[in-house]
Amino acid sequence: MIVSLTLILLAQLLGEVAARAAGLPVPGPVIGMALLLGFLVLRDRTQPASTRWLPPPLVDGGLEGTAKGMLAHLSILFVPAGVGIVGKLDVLASHGFALAAVLTLSVTLTLAATVLTFVAVSKLMDRR
Repeated sequence: MIVSLTLILLAQLLGEVAARAAGLPVPGPVIGMALLLGFLVLRDRTQPASTRWLPPPLVDGGLEGTAKGMLAHLSILFVPAGVGIVGKLDVLASHGFALAAVLTLSVTLTLAATVLTFVAVSKLMDRR
């Protein structure tokens, strides 16, 4: 689990370094997640060869187990954000309606993008 967690954090670090070095407007963790996805796709496409040069958690399913454990406890990561909101109650009181409108719009757009992506990927998978 420690090696798997290290790989996840290393991918995030590489993404952060790439984003800052290149001055990209994309957050580093997003780039790191894309890097990790690339490693996983490479692992699945070159199964016999990848076992020789990729670390064991990427090959034996340890990374997936650690990621599932992290996702199971994802709600704990929202505690600092909740505390931050309570610390800024004055901003919430003065701009509450605008914040609620922006949150509602962004959640709606995110859900629509998610549904459209799911439908597109589902159609692509059905063609195979």
